[in-house]
Amino acid sequence: MNPPTMPLGQPYPPQQPYQQQQPYQPPQQQQYGPPQYGGQQDYGQQASSGQQSAYGQQDHGQQNYGQQGYAQQGYDQQGYGQQQVHYGQQPGYGQAEQLAWQQAPEGPGAPKKGRKGWIIAIAAAVAVLLLGGGAYAVVGAIGGGGTQPQEVLPPNAFAYMRLDLDPAANQKLALFQLGRKFTVTKDAFTGEDPRQALFNAVKSDDDNLAKLDFAKDVDPWLGSRIGLAVVPGKSAEEPGFAVAVQVKDQEQARAGIKKLMGDEKYGLSFRDDYALLTSTQALADQYAQAQGSLADNKDFSDDMDAVGEQGVLSFWSNIGQAAQLGRATMTPEEVKAFEQFKNARFAGALRFDSAYAELAGVLRGADGLVQGDLENADLTKLPASTAGALSISGLDQIVTKQWAKIEESAAATPAGEQFKQFVEQAKSQYGLQLPDDLATVLGKNLTVAVDGQGLDGETPNAGVRIATDPAKAQAVVDKVEKAISSGSGGQPAPQLAKVPGDGTLTLATTQEYAKKLAEDGTLGDSDAFKTAIPDAGSNTFALFVDLDKVEKYYLQGMEGDDKANLEKLRAVGLSGKQTDTGAAFSLRVLFN
Repeated sequence: MNPPTMPLGQPYPPQQPYQQQQPYQPPQQQQYGPPQYGGQQDYGQQASSGQQSAYGQQDHGQQNYGQQGYAQQGYDQQGYGQQQVHYGQQPGYGQAEQLAWQQAPEGPGAPKKGRKGWIIAIAAAVAVLLLGGGAYAVVGAIGGGGTQPQEVLPPNAFAYMRLDLDPAANQKLALFQLGRKFTVTKDAFTGEDPRQALFNAVKSDDDNLAKLDFAKDVDPWLGSRIGLAVVPGKSAEEPGFAVAVQVKDQEQARAGIKKLMGDEKYGLSFRDDYALLTSTQALADQYAQAQGSLADNKDFSDDMDAVGEQGVLSFWSNIGQAAQLGRATMTPEEVKAFEQFKNARFAGALRFDSAYAELAGVLRGADGLVQGDLENADLTKLPASTAGALSISGLDQIVTKQWAKIEESAAATPAGEQFKQFVEQAKSQYGLQLPDDLATVLGKNLTVAVDGQGLDGETPNAGVRIATDPAKAQAVVDKVEKAISSGSGGQPAPQLAKVPGDGTLTLATTQEYAKKLAEDGTLGDSDAFKTAIPDAGSNTFALFVDLDKVEKYYLQGMEGDDKANLEKLRAVGLSGKQTDTGAAFSLRVLFN
């Protein structure tokens, strides 16, 4: 029996234990204040189980992703033991996030249609939650106590993924209300049980599942939590796996799983209130009798503490161990470049709020990512009319530090000689010094912006604002413009408008917009921006797109359900903070 395959390096999700969680409490005038990253957070340090600074002491109007441990974690600084998650109705992602499992490839040895078994059904269920043309609703507030999958899965797992469909009553109502709103899911979201909704959504694609009746064959034994662990196998290239499925009755689960698996061979054993499935019976028995569990892994528990609220889907991976799966196919250059991540781990969660869906994660334990404290990637002072913007800090460091590797990598390509000639020509003919001049233009922070006004014109209002030495940067830009003119047969290159400032240089397509971009704006006052970009003043990278300002361009030519579903999307925000040993990020999709 083969587990669903995943892309190399892509983490598999985990979850922290919930302890006697109190029922969901309806929110009262929920607000979305700017979350705080916690300026002293070091993502490379190990956190204690009791007090780990999470995704960054994040404040969502009393919702706290930060200061969260296994015993004391959640919103409103509620622990899993006393959690009162203030969520409203929950929307979901409108587009695929890169967490959807990939089914095993077709070909010799691949499961035949109708024999893919319930593991593939789980993968498809996750896809139902995450993929498609509409915004799929999932719960963000997880209800109920009891054992979590990581507490029964092997302690030597190096990757983990967890799905929890045990929402509180209000969340379940929101799930079905939103699920019925979108064309792709409305037929599946009938009744009141999210498990049945997912079963109905995936059974049409599996001949074996299509023969089963949920009420008779599945509901009597199936719980609400599922976990997948990847463990060392016969070799580095062939890992093992174990799947934990929460069950309500062991004997009924044994019979029900047999129906789901059909003729596929598998091993089945039980631990606590979970069925453990793997490739052989010997391994299933071994995992069921193992001393300890993944939850005892300190790296795992600390990393998940750093993520904060686990939501409906969570994941974790030891990147160094996972990379061994493909090490045999890596080039020497790739192996060398991977050295700084050999001790790194990645963890994250998919969670929901009444206004957005969020994919949050942390990278910890890396080596030498950046030097010193980076400039803030602050988009709050852009013009209020901004349609989209990207801000990145530390590009000057990257170029300077990695230039030798860039030259080495370029030399190994067919265009290596051309790259070498370009560098030499830039120096001899135009006086450009690489990489120093490139680092000057990229600056300590580079912010690119496109204005919502003028998008219909011949020349859109677009520009960059660079935190750098303005005189040096302008001199480099002048050399580049001269080089472009020379390369175009003496025809003058389009001249960028330039506005030097105090430690900044602003370049834009028009003088009017350059002046506007150089001044302090009020984008940070926008409700959509404040919700999409948490902790806007402390990020080192940020991306914001106001979809309402540009939807008329991508909705052109669309009609019917596709258009109606896309009109539900409001904005997208990606933001986070990078340090020497790691990073934290938040990707949010907002809905109208």
